[in-house]
Amino acid sequence: MPAFFPRFATALDDYLARHPEEGDVVADFEEFLASDAAVFERSHGEGHFTGSAWLVSADGERVLLTHHRKLGRWLQLGGHADGDADLARVALREAQEESGLGELVVEPEIFDLDAHCIPARGDEPEHWHYDVRHVVRATGSEEFAISAESLALAWKPVREIAGDAHADASLRRMARKWLARNYA
Repeated sequence: MPAFFPRFATALDDYLARHPEEGDVVADFEEFLASDAAVFERSHGEGHFTGSAWLVSADGERVLLTHHRKLGRWLQLGGHADGDADLARVALREAQEESGLGELVVEPEIFDLDAHCIPARGDEPEHWHYDVRHVVRATGSEEFAISAESLALAWKPVREIAGDAHADASLRRMARKWLARNYA
């Protein structure tokens, strides 16, 4: 594999060591990482890496979700890397921009991986997001401000998300990971 981004490749190896059951997912991410030096750029037509935040409350019981304006679904906060291969930094930046919260702290290790297809909209063709999720913790005020990217924001109980059959599958997976990690 070309060593375009060795630190990110090491982070994927660390994730695989913690989640060996996700070997196929990690292999897909490694293959995409090795495919082109432009995979962190939004302009990479086939798809690109994105960074998302599992933004948890100080007590770890709730997560801040966005009712995404373009996709019309409740999702975690996050966005495009725009050339930044430090996806923990991307997740933190996106959490701050989309929530208006200060005093956020990001965990450097990868929390979750999810590749998903983004449908064509307007002049933007269908493409893939290789989304790398990091835990971001709120350590100060939890009073958020809704950005232009959201229809709404809400603190949702993690336990409810884990058991909600109507919630996005990746949200349920992250909720279950969070509960297993913190209450095992």
